[in-house]
Amino acid sequence: MALRVACLTLGPLETNCYLLADDASAEAVIVDPGYEAARIRAALADEGLQAKAIWLTHAHFDHVGAVADLVETMPLPVYLHADDRPLYEHATEQAAAYGLTVRSPRQSTEPLAHGQHLHVGAHVARCLHTPGHAPGHVVFAFTDEKLVLCGDTLFAGSIGRTDLLFADHATLLRSIREQLLTLPDETLLYPGHGPSTTVGAERRANPFLT
Repeated sequence: MALRVACLTLGPLETNCYLLADDASAEAVIVDPGYEAARIRAALADEGLQAKAIWLTHAHFDHVGAVADLVETMPLPVYLHADDRPLYEHATEQAAAYGLTVRSPRQSTEPLAHGQHLHVGAHVARCLHTPGHAPGHVVFAFTDEKLVLCGDTLFAGSIGRTDLLFADHATLLRSIREQLLTLPDETLLYPGHGPSTTVGAERRANPFLT
């Protein structure tokens, strides 16, 4: 029973939206639908997948901008850490600061907590709270599969921005060291922007972590 990971790079900030699917059941979740709801729906249909939920690593506008459009036609529960509710509710204002337009989601959210388990078919993810880039930032760690959906905490050769409202550089570095660098080196990291990487590669060569 494989866990399928499909990446859609969407919108002007080239945000990675992930479709996670259990091959055995075709059950899927949508992670960080930032833009282009129609493309997300089309990808689900093309793969024969049935979306069961939306998981948000955090609520910056480029990660939540398609939520409003998706839930209008797919009444899915939306999972978000409570500390990011203020960002979620003001996605439109966030985008406007960059000259962009998104709809602030109106969908109520299901709370995420550190250590919480979530399911995609038979596969289990552990939610890890990783504040710093955003106060309610979380990652979704599939221990058995050795992969993590890490949002904007850690990138290939970089880390999340901390010059944003509610961000803090020292907090982000602590989150990375305590929650991500403690994982096995071969663990795959699927970030919110750019290519995938591994824990080992970032431990050895990421200039922000040396």
